[in-house]
Amino acid sequence: MDRQPTPSLLPIFRSQQQAELLALILGDPSTEHTLAELTQRTGIPYASLHREVERARAAGLVSERLVGRTRLIRADPESPYFAGLSDVLVKAFGVPWVVSHELESLSGIDAAYIYGSWAARFSGEKGDRPVGDIDLLVLGEPDRDKVYAAASAAEQRLGRAVQITIRSANWLTEGSGTFHDTVVGRPLVPVPIAAVADRRG
Repeated sequence: MDRQPTPSLLPIFRSQQQAELLALILGDPSTEHTLAELTQRTGIPYASLHREVERARAAGLVSERLVGRTRLIRADPESPYFAGLSDVLVKAFGVPWVVSHELESLSGIDAAYIYGSWAARFSGEKGDRPVGDIDLLVLGEPDRDKVYAAASAAEQRLGRAVQITIRSANWLTEGSGTFHDTVVGRPLVPVPIAAVADRRG
């Protein structure tokens, strides 16, 4: 069962799961994914993910090949829909993956989250106005100049500004004040860069 009938962020797709999955696959056409990897990265149950992959394959949006018994999925750039659909999906739903790609080589980051209006819509909250900037919370002690450079690179792909806030690693649990309460009181979308913390120093 889908988590919601249509996504609040851009309610033209059949489901939130469909949009998230396609954003991840079409956003990086050079990368092949196993179904297990896609399930792990998106959090979509295997059966639902398999169903969405089959729909995408039937539509010619993705291709596949077998290596032994492993099924590898990737975007099909030859599809006449690829360029336009990829651009729309990445800008609307691909924010965590794009930001992750830009931050993954940086040291000193313990965690990162998208917050604010984009995160709220991505999580299913309704809204009367379109989403503007992307609000990014970075926790840890990274090189600030490198974080801002990564945000600038992400902006180029996303077509919208990325606003950076850097706080200490324990800020979410130990912080205080109006801004802290506002951030933790609304949805937070994790940026999948957990491995970055292992490369600090």
